[in-house]
Amino acid sequence: MESQIEQQKSARWTVSKEARSTLKSALRAVLVASVASIVLSACAINQSKPSATDYSNLSQMDAQSNLAQLAARFEANRRDKYAAINFAAALRSAGQAKQAVSVLEITLAYFKDDPDVDIAYAKALTADGRFEQALNVINNTIRPENPNWNALSVKGAILDQMGQNAQARALYNQAMVLAPNEASLEANLGLSYAMTSELERAEIHLKRALAKSGATSRIRQNLALVIGLQGRFDEARAIYSAEL
Repeated sequence: MESQIEQQKSARWTVSKEARSTLKSALRAVLVASVASIVLSACAINQSKPSATDYSNLSQMDAQSNLAQLAARFEANRRDKYAAINFAAALRSAGQAKQAVSVLEITLAYFKDDPDVDIAYAKALTADGRFEQALNVINNTIRPENPNWNALSVKGAILDQMGQNAQARALYNQAMVLAPNEASLEANLGLSYAMTSELERAEIHLKRALAKSGATSRIRQNLALVIGLQGRFDEARAIYSAEL
């Protein structure tokens, strides 16, 4: 009888360990998607600069419509850097990172040493898993005398993917000094802790992110995931259900 109990305990532990491994892998993918994207809304095609609206939660039909319109705008004028940046962002959101890289490589020919284009290019490379190349691009973009919080955030995301979590967190904290109200920075910090299984700290930062103006549905979903990893499934389900 005792042997059966021990076997059952062992089986539960094995399942839990496998589940955590799977979810940890998912968190890595989530971090890339969360940090490496500028998300767009249906109205973004009429704007002259990148949008910060949550594009990732559009319906498939709306997302495809936006992508087609952004593609047309880019093809109409390849010298419009914001058209290229927005189009690349939409491609990333659609899981087409390689195409996003290609679009921005065309744009780089027209905009040498342009911080906006370079940051977008680093994001696309990150989304495509080309971390070393992305790191080289973003390092050339960051100016110590005038740091850009977005560039610092992207570098942090790259370092997280490379397992350099402490350095990544230092960059997120530096970026938060420059942009204290930016929800994505707090969320990135939370996801960084989640990647190293520091779930309580991850939860704290994701809750802070969710309380900030501009918090996205993705942040709420990530919070639900982290809470679920701690075994609080009913609470996680309630948080996630708020998105449905």
